[in-house]
Amino acid sequence: MGAGKVHELNDPTWVKTFLVDLFKTAVDAADPHLCLPHFLPEPPKGKTVVIGAGKASAKMAQALENHWQDDLSGVVVTRYGHAVPTRQIDVIEASHPVPDQAGLMATRRIRECVGNLSKDDLVICLISGGGSALLVDPAPGISLADKQAINQALLKSGAPIDEMNCVRRHLSMVKGGKLAALCHPARVVSLLISDVPNDQFLDIASGPTVPDPTTCADALHIIERYGISLPDNVHNLLRYGETETIKPSDPRVQKAEAKLIAAPYMALDAAAQKARSAGIDALIIGDSLEGESSELARSMAKTVKHIASRQNINKRPCVLLSGGETTVTVKGNGRGGRNVEFLLALAIALDGMSGIHAVAGDTDGIDGIEEIAGAYISPDTLLRSSLRKMDPITYLENNDGHSFFESLDDTIITGPTLTNVNDFRAILIS
Repeated sequence: MGAGKVHELNDPTWVKTFLVDLFKTAVDAADPHLCLPHFLPEPPKGKTVVIGAGKASAKMAQALENHWQDDLSGVVVTRYGHAVPTRQIDVIEASHPVPDQAGLMATRRIRECVGNLSKDDLVICLISGGGSALLVDPAPGISLADKQAINQALLKSGAPIDEMNCVRRHLSMVKGGKLAALCHPARVVSLLISDVPNDQFLDIASGPTVPDPTTCADALHIIERYGISLPDNVHNLLRYGETETIKPSDPRVQKAEAKLIAAPYMALDAAAQKARSAGIDALIIGDSLEGESSELARSMAKTVKHIASRQNINKRPCVLLSGGETTVTVKGNGRGGRNVEFLLALAIALDGMSGIHAVAGDTDGIDGIEEIAGAYISPDTLLRSSLRKMDPITYLENNDGHSFFESLDDTIITGPTLTNVNDFRAILIS
């Protein structure tokens, strides 16, 4: 590495800008306008109906309209503040991560759109992260209030996304393949942007167009494992299997197609290429890391220390890149998110170790429920917090990462990115 690059690595402003740029590069790699056009199906003999749900669904709809030559119509639902202009596809905004009445009405409009279709018709389903909350139509006997309460309990439980979505599927009229079944006999092509570990189609927005091998009994076991209280009516529906999902053998979903158009690894790879172009080694250590945010941070701190000790030999800086979806078992009442929780725990574990800088953020631009994507740490993070009489351990115990990093002016704010390929973490070892 040249002397100029070494000098830049000694400049905290340059390092922070570099790491934030890696995050933005990862986000840009999952832009629907870039990745969607290559996966569009051939137009049908009949009509084309577009439906969808997720934080990226509006921009996906816009990209589809820009590249589709024939007529189309339809409805997608996205998070408040995530709508973009479209010509033929209606965009409805609703609440995330807790569903609301707007999401319920939007979902019922989507169901109306796919009623009475023929085998000559085509349904293009645009699915991205956030769709589990935005696409909401409770099964008979379950109220919207029931769904809201259960969803809030799941979010605080520390359950991984696959377990949360198993429960969600079994409380819904549209998840777990049920939306695809409603489209029968039309051809269904789902275009997916993955925000889940291992890119499991069933877990992206709880798999509305994907058959589900899990059962009501599985969902009930998850509820019991995390000690979540259910209303008697909901418990009985699960107990007696009355809200079962669509299984792979169901003929209505046998020919449903699903195509992954953007995924976490693609975003990490784009960031790695940018780092290498700057003369910095990049190592992708995984795109599907899970577990408690703070525990992952402590584990990665050990990895960082090990690599840093070996750098005395090769003298080359490197950046560790990772993705996935960690969890936070909420015990405090602060303003937090899994990425700032990770960074705060990482800063504590590193304890001011020289030469280590990191960013972590959610690629949708929203970490937790705050309009803050993530944050940045440096070797002087704990020192600066100490000068402000801020105890990082207290903030961590209160799940108050956003307040901590806001006070240090180290938050990353992007606004809605209109895509979502899960979390992004970059740790620079210089």
